[in-house]
Amino acid sequence: MLETRQLHPTLAREVVGLRLWERLEEATVAELRALYAQFGVLVFRRQALSEAELAAFCGLFGPLERTVRSDWASPATPEVTVLSNLKDGLGRPIGGLGDGELQWHSDQSYTLQPATGAALYALELPPEGGETFWVDLRAAYASLPRQLRAKIAGKRGIFDYTRRLAGYGRAADQEISEETKGLTPPVTHALVRAHPETGDRSLYLDATTTVGIDYMDTASGLALLDEVYESAIRDEFVYTHRWQVGDLVVWDNGFTMHRRTPFDPGARRLMKRMTMNLDRHRHVVPDGRLAQSEVGMPI
Repeated sequence: MLETRQLHPTLAREVVGLRLWERLEEATVAELRALYAQFGVLVFRRQALSEAELAAFCGLFGPLERTVRSDWASPATPEVTVLSNLKDGLGRPIGGLGDGELQWHSDQSYTLQPATGAALYALELPPEGGETFWVDLRAAYASLPRQLRAKIAGKRGIFDYTRRLAGYGRAADQEISEETKGLTPPVTHALVRAHPETGDRSLYLDATTTVGIDYMDTASGLALLDEVYESAIRDEFVYTHRWQVGDLVVWDNGFTMHRRTPFDPGARRLMKRMTMNLDRHRHVVPDGRLAQSEVGMPI
């Protein structure tokens, strides 16, 4: 049986003693998958992984996906996304989201079928700042006032990638290709989802991409979303991760959001990220629709 350490009452567990560059036994893999589905955030410290080893481990949780930002992909392993403020010999960024603060978000919420599994591996870190926070949206839903639950029942949020782009600090991160634009039209997702195994409900939110609620006027939809966000991101639902070199954190975007604090842009930071398509029989996997009503979209 795996040795684990509680990091948060409902959300995060550290898995102790595994060498992820080694081949894992099937029983260990099955236990990891169960922990992942239950807690949503798993932490592995003191890892030394090549890109191939990182990809092999993350692939144990589901098929790997290449994100829409192909300009951030590793040249050697395109399933690996490079998040860094470093530049190559010609002064070009080697990855994206290099520095600055990132607000509460859920990866790929702006796509029809998000690959809700994600992992982040730390290779170089600034001396301070750059912490990552995850919020448990199951606990957040359970704590919502009954009247607020009733207001969002059956509602679908409108998620638009162009809003997130506008919030990126670097001009290079705000620029996307025509192909990427075509892959990221506004979509809608249910604001409340049920876990396929337990039936427990959770919110599905992204403060950086939601622009309204489908079939509600924009002002009313945004006001309702603000009310939900205010209730959801209370401190007791949040796990704070202070990175160390060699940390690998795996999380489930289906019932979490995460954010990052800023850090000195002159300090070196290099992270590698994976995204995985999780099993919809064991995980909350949003099923989007194209936003076609035109009601709720910003004017």
